[in-house]
Amino acid sequence: MQIQLPDGSIKDMPEGASAYDVALSIGEGLAKAAIGAKVNGELYDLHRPLPGDCALGIVTAPRLNKKGIPNYRDDESKKDALYLLRHSAAHVMAEAIERLWPETQLAYGPPLDNGFYYDLYLEEPISSDDFVRIEEEMRKIVEEDRAFNRYELATAPGLERLKSEGNKYKIDNAEKAIANGAGVLSWYVTGEVDQNWEDLCQGPHVPRTSAIAAFKVMSVASSHWHGDVTSDRFQRVYGTAFFSQEELDQHLDNLEEAKRRDHRVVGQKLGLFTIDNEAGQGLVLWKPKGAVIRDELQKFIIKHLEQQGYSQVFTPHIGKLDLYRTSGHFPYYQDSQFPPLVDSDLMKSLADEGCTCGDLSARMKDGDIEGYMLKPMNCPHHIRIYASDKHSYRDLPIRIFEFGTVYRWEQSGELGGMTRVRGFTQDDAHLFVTPDQLADEVMGCIELVKIIFRTLGMDDYRVRVGLRDPDSSKFVGDPKDWDQAEEACRSAAKSLGVPFSEEPGEAAFYGPKIDFVVKDVIGREWQLGTVQIDYQLPQRFELEYVGSDNQTHRPIMIHRAPFGSLERFVGLLIEHFNGSFPLWLSPEQVRVLPVSDKFMDYAKEVEARLKQERIRVTLDEGNDRLGGKIKAAEAEKMPYMLVVGGKDAEARTVSIRHRDQGDLGAVPLEDFVTNLLRERDTQALGPISGTVA
Repeated sequence: MQIQLPDGSIKDMPEGASAYDVALSIGEGLAKAAIGAKVNGELYDLHRPLPGDCALGIVTAPRLNKKGIPNYRDDESKKDALYLLRHSAAHVMAEAIERLWPETQLAYGPPLDNGFYYDLYLEEPISSDDFVRIEEEMRKIVEEDRAFNRYELATAPGLERLKSEGNKYKIDNAEKAIANGAGVLSWYVTGEVDQNWEDLCQGPHVPRTSAIAAFKVMSVASSHWHGDVTSDRFQRVYGTAFFSQEELDQHLDNLEEAKRRDHRVVGQKLGLFTIDNEAGQGLVLWKPKGAVIRDELQKFIIKHLEQQGYSQVFTPHIGKLDLYRTSGHFPYYQDSQFPPLVDSDLMKSLADEGCTCGDLSARMKDGDIEGYMLKPMNCPHHIRIYASDKHSYRDLPIRIFEFGTVYRWEQSGELGGMTRVRGFTQDDAHLFVTPDQLADEVMGCIELVKIIFRTLGMDDYRVRVGLRDPDSSKFVGDPKDWDQAEEACRSAAKSLGVPFSEEPGEAAFYGPKIDFVVKDVIGREWQLGTVQIDYQLPQRFELEYVGSDNQTHRPIMIHRAPFGSLERFVGLLIEHFNGSFPLWLSPEQVRVLPVSDKFMDYAKEVEARLKQERIRVTLDEGNDRLGGKIKAAEAEKMPYMLVVGGKDAEARTVSIRHRDQGDLGAVPLEDFVTNLLRERDTQALGPISGTVA
């Protein structure tokens, strides 16, 4: 076999060799650190025979620094290593549970981004009181240092074996695998075949249980077979695993910090938004303070959009079904959309004719029945704006944007505060460009994302470039167009100077895309902002412009949304800043605190002076003592508190207290105003030089 290594070199290996054999041929150190492999981009067991000529990468366990924290080579190696580890830990947990409750019937146990779970059927409920017992059994299995061994059976004898064991969930899993083209069924035994615990599984796993250095059972919830609430009810036991106890401890600390920062708690406490069941699940009601943050973000981006030559548009919240039939959003994404709106008289007439709901749905899909729908996307409306006029190549690029509210039908169990909703507003823009303008316009979109991240202090981010898979029929259009678009995305990503990965097969069907993944202050990743190149919708809608050759041509479309959803973005900001927003975003920027009623007149002068400069300021005229007023202002995350007493009134000063830095001393009122405006107008992340005495 000819094995291509990541550096491009070729290594000849005998037939039947494994990734471990390749690693050992390179060096004993690599073989010792190896826990798995990437074979033609697919994760593989370390000791599984390679399929023949292939591209091979070795997945290694990370090295630990002096503090016991792993040093991963890059994000991809971290993802692969943790996948192997957590998939294996899921098996160990399932074995431990079956030891404690032998009547357990296992269903399915995948790894997740932050851990793993196992769905199982067990009449006796598992509670958090049982977690220590489960972990003790898991620890025994890990210490036994048993190997994860794979074996395969042809589908017919494999199914017979499962039927003899009587676990209908495993039979169902096997039948699905066969229906999807599996030629064999695979099992993993933790130890020796017919002697130790085993599970129907596609793999892969780490070589031995001892690789699972640190783990914890996290929670238990209910689920259902196939997600159907009318089917068997499962218990879903969640866990997580890491390569060191220190990494696990850090993860648990981050989870506690995430709870403290939860936007649903902080946002409600600060009075930023509410979600009311009587108004509708998944529909955010912005309160006045939250509306300030949203408005400031919109004004911020509008300024930069206008500088880049964008024009603002407004479109309705609904559109004809035909519009979405043309775009392809209906009926192909029907499950994630609100039901169409059909004329009530027509509905009554159809009902009188005996038309069933199924008939109605089929006729709407076929276009026999017209109606409207809450818009799931803004792009078809923007396309119709472009199509409303004739265009010359001299008119292009045309850049239009909208803060457009769209609606998606999310299942109630998937809703979560502001980050998973049914109605949300996108900072949506669409650019219509010629082929020779494409690269520069993509760069302009990237520059806007950089401005947003820089302003908000989001310096830790990475970029994913979604490319087509040339072997897939999913992607439409001329390969030459794809080549040009992919090169534009690749060049733009390189210009950022941050880590980026190319992901074949992850493009949208209509063109390549660039996604931005931001890491917040406690290390969580959020997918924010996207730039997508689209050849398909201009084709579907037959968009045109007249070129310099006086012939009609098809424009290229760029979809671009740096914030994405304003609801989700603000939810992220609440957690990122823990409610302590930079001055320019803070709903209330200054609270004036008179020491006593004797100095109320001067306090009102201070308030009036700040309002002249459009500073968001309030005056605490309550009867609390000064300490109580300060405590209340700090609880509301007030950036600045101005304490005014007799000396301040006499000297025309204010005594500054900052929410993070405490007492900063007394300064002349006008000096404070000057420096406060500088901090606000430069959109600084914190106090700037000169604000304090």
